[in-house]
Amino acid sequence: MSIERYHTGARISRVVVHNGTAYLAGILALKRRGGTVTEQTEDILAMIDRLLAEAGTDKTRLLQATVYLADIRTAEEMNAVWEAWLPEGCAPARTTIEGKPTDRAHAVKISVIAALP
Repeated sequence: MSIERYHTGARISRVVVHNGTAYLAGILALKRRGGTVTEQTEDILAMIDRLLAEAGTDKTRLLQATVYLADIRTAEEMNAVWEAWLPEGCAPARTTIEGKPTDRAHAVKISVIAALP
């Protein structure tokens, strides 16, 4: 079976597609880096939409998500954006954990796995 990689660098590929599944690396806010948790989450979810589309799938086919927060006390702020973004009935299995960012300007990182149609 083939493996497709998108946006590949020396360390990671942003997307890897294999055996009917798209795997997205941890996505960070780029346009709103350093913004509020709400702003960063909106930026990240927009990027996830674009990357999933490029891989041939979308958020209605999410299987799993991992959300990393620099401060777990901001979970409700992130959840408000997540819930507005995700269509009803399409919630993936999800884990939200606190994790120290590599750059203090990043308060949120999200990684997802989605099925292809």
